[in-house]
Order: sequence, then C-alpha cells, then structure tokens
Amino acid sequence: MDAGRAADLYDAVVVGGGPAGLAAALYLARARYRVLVVEKDTFGGQITITAEVVNYPGVEKTEGHSLTETMRRQALHFGAEFLLAEAQGIDVDGDFRIVRTSRGAFRCFAVLLATGAHPRKVGFEGEETFRGRGVAYCATCDGGFFTDRDVFVVGGGFAAAEEAMFLTRYARSVTMLVRRSTLSCAESIAEQVLAHESVRVRFNTVLEAVEGDTALRRAVFRDTVTGRLETYAPPEGETFGVFVFAGYEPASRLAEGLAELTGQGNIVTDREQRTRTEGVYAAGDVCDKRLRQVVTAVSDGAVAATSIERYAADMQRKTGLRPQRPATPPASSGASKASAPSGNARETEGGFLTAEQREQLAGVFARMERPLILKAEPDSRPVSEDLRRMLMELAALTDKLTVEWTPPSDGPERPCVRVLRADGTDTGIAFHGVPGGHEFNSFVVGLYNAAGPGQSIDPALAEAIAAIDRPLDLQIVVALSCTMCPELVIAAQKIAASNPLVTAKVYDVNHFPELRERYKIMSVPCLIINKAKVAFGKKTLGQLLELLAEPEAGQTG
Repeated sequence: MDAGRAADLYDAVVVGGGPAGLAAALYLARARYRVLVVEKDTFGGQITITAEVVNYPGVEKTEGHSLTETMRRQALHFGAEFLLAEAQGIDVDGDFRIVRTSRGAFRCFAVLLATGAHPRKVGFEGEETFRGRGVAYCATCDGGFFTDRDVFVVGGGFAAAEEAMFLTRYARSVTMLVRRSTLSCAESIAEQVLAHESVRVRFNTVLEAVEGDTALRRAVFRDTVTGRLETYAPPEGETFGVFVFAGYEPASRLAEGLAELTGQGNIVTDREQRTRTEGVYAAGDVCDKRLRQVVTAVSDGAVAATSIERYAADMQRKTGLRPQRPATPPASSGASKASAPSGNARETEGGFLTAEQREQLAGVFARMERPLILKAEPDSRPVSEDLRRMLMELAALTDKLTVEWTPPSDGPERPCVRVLRADGTDTGIAFHGVPGGHEFNSFVVGLYNAAGPGQSIDPALAEAIAAIDRPLDLQIVVALSCTMCPELVIAAQKIAASNPLVTAKVYDVNHFPELRERYKIMSVPCLIINKAKVAFGKKTLGQLLELLAEPEAGQTG
C-alpha cells in the first residue's frame, strides 16, 4: 500500500454540517472510517435558529442549537474531523473524488452532499431594496429591532408559524400573510397560532410591495381570491417590519452535472441515498423527499453512512489504499470550533468558559505561531466586567495571550478589546462589547488568523486580499444570537489580519444603539465600509472581497 497517497486520503467528505451531515459523520467515524465534515457557516444547520424542538424522539424538549451541538460532539468523540470552509466544487478523478474548498482540496472515495436549503425570497416589490431596513429573514437575529412595532410574517409553514409566535415577544402586533386558505404546518402548531391572542392570520393574502425612505412606510396586500388591493401604513412617524419565511430553496449547486435534479432543484437519490454518479451521495433537506424534519435528516445521514461504509471498503480493496483510521479522542483538523458560551455572556460552570471549551481552546492556542496582546478598553457599565472575566480566562489558558488594561472611561467605542501584536502594533481586529454567543467562535478564529498560521484559503482569495491598496475601515454590527453574522465577521477579520490597510471592528448592537440609529439598522449582520457604504446579510470571504473591490467601497463618509 502507498502510505504517502493514503496519508491525505479520506473515506468520505461530508459537505454540510447540519443534522444529516453530523449523523453521517457520527456513523462513519464510529465504524472507524476517516471522515471530514466541511461546513461554510455554522455547524448545526437551519435547525440552530429553532428555539424549541419538541418532536425529536427521545428528547422531550430542547433547542435546535443544543440538539445539533450534541450531535457534533458525538461525531467529534468518535474521531470525525471538521473544517470551516466553503465547498466550491467536486471533481471525479477515477476511483477518487476531489472536493475543492476555500481552504484547499481534499481527496476521498465518497462525497456526501448534505448541503440543506436556504430561505427563499418571495420577490415582492421592494424586497431587496429594503433588506436590512425593515425586511428580514431571521426573527431570532432581528426581532428586537421591531419592539412595539407592527410586524407582518410572510408564509404559512412551520417556520412562519414558529417565528410569528416568537415575534410577539417584541412586536406590538404580528400578522401572518398566508397565500392559501390554510396553514401548511402541523395541526398542533396551527392550533397554537390560531389561538394566540397576539397573532392575526390573514389567509388568501400576498404581499405585493413595500415602500419607504430609510425605513418601511407602506405595504400593499392583494387578496388572492378577489384580487382586491389593500394598503397599510403605520402611525405617523413610525415604521414596521416584514419577516419572510416562505419556504426554502435546496442548496444543490454542487450537484449540478453529478446528480439528477428535480424541477425545484432537489437532488434525486435511491433508497441508499446514492446519486447517479458513483461515489456521490446526498442526504437531508437538499434531497427530493416528502418530509423535511430533523428526524428524517438524521435518518438520511445514517442510511447514507452505512451505504458509504460498504462503498469505501470496496474501494480500499480495489485501490490498495486505506485512509488513516480516526483517533479517539480525535486529533483536530485545525478547524473544529469551540462551543460558544451563552449569548448573554454569563459564566458557566463557575466561569465564562466550560471545561470542554477550555480543552478545545488549548488546542487552538497551541497552534498559534506568535503571541498577541488583548488590549481592553472598559467603560463604567457592567458589560465591562463581563469582558474582563472573559479575557482573563482566555489568557489563563496560554502564554501566547497577554491582557492589557486602559483606565475606564465612557467613550463611544467602549467597552472594546483590540487585538495587538507582541510589539504593540495593531492587527486591525477589534470587538466592541463581549464576544460571546455565536461571536465567540469568530473571535477565536480571528485570534488564530492574527497570530498565524491562520486559516488556509484559496490562493486566488489570498491574492485578492493582498491586492487591496486603499484604506478600508470595516464595521460589522452583529447580535450575539445571530447565526448569520459569524461568517461575515470571520471573513472581515481574515482580511484585516492579512492586509494592514484594512481594519475589522465588530459591534454588539445591544451595547451600541447609536450605530443602529445612525445607519438605520434593522437587521444584522450589517457591514459599514468607511462609514459610507452599508450592506446587509451574511457573506463568504469571496463575496466580501467582491464587494470591497467595487469602486464605491473605497469612498469615505
């Protein structure tokens, strides 16, 4: 056997870190097959934004994030490897499959596409224009922006029903706009919505258009039965919100040319989750199936894994190559993320970090090439004490982090932690607030990128970063509960760590309301370039670089 060729070989690469991908990774790793899970965003998938899961057998009640985080830990325990990167393409090379990612190419016998689906845009007039200015797609991320406002929820499925009830925590009124004459979610959920005193449901109604200036001022509805148009306007001087939950589009781009797709873009598989291309499998919501639930995604992943086990064993015999068996506990691939502390940045297990987080962080810090200084700039608010506790706990884990304190003051940029090199020069990375919740992982990745060696990226992206030849001040406004924010934050920090002309400053919107007012922010993540250009929504490193390359991106406000 050619040991050299087997050293970098995987039995399977799973693209997508949701329930289907995690279940497959767990089964494969437990069966002693080498498996890598590639995820571009947040491990856990769409279910992580679900506040309450009550229909998963054996688990009476849990949060989506908690459920999938347990799955991830199980897979990690059995030796699965994890990589935070964007899969860009799949090549068939004889007996091998090559998965090209933003962090390099990976060779394997089999590929499992568990890429899931993403929220579908409705296409009403003004939807794109007012994205982030009143049109939103995540109630958990953006609900707080609409406190004591009227809110309209577009959609009649499970997500729309659940998010409508969630939004009653903030909104003055919540109205669901349902195209059909009934809700399309489970009857038990429909009954809750219809009985909810703060939710109104308008059937046979679609949103035709929204209008406004810096925020929404007018909406036009159409009755699908009579065709009658109706206009809504909030009280004088107020605005309102529109949350879109009109189903999901399968993320099946990688399968084009490799698998049969339905008219809706879903991947067609057989009972073993095989596609028409040998060695290429699919599982979860990206597939053509009748029921899309966590339990069916997990089932798909398990079925695919057992099918891949047989295929990989056959390929090992055919090629004479056997990938390294996974270690237990696993040797990290360099990309596994530490579990995030709570969104409220409070202590767990007697401190800010859990024992498991400390163990994971120790591995990350051990790989850092150069020491860093965490320069803390506190103010007089209690949040500064949270920041102090967190930084001290981080510094206690490694001699590569030193904390420096400046005297407290109530400046508009405080509290803040700036990341400096050992010689005191600024890396350009800063977090204003406390990097907890979903931003904990991105902060740690930022430290890793600043200290080196950092995340490996596609050479073309590295060249694009190096080619930036004008100062760019990137302000990223986030919410710690937002699952869509970290990808943009990590991308911006990677650019700042690699190019001295770029700064990446992250702000917790809950502690810096003046930014929200100044830029009329009603959705996160919000990217502000040179205090002039504003953009909303999550972005990959490639998408961010494309945006920064636009001529107007260099203008200063």
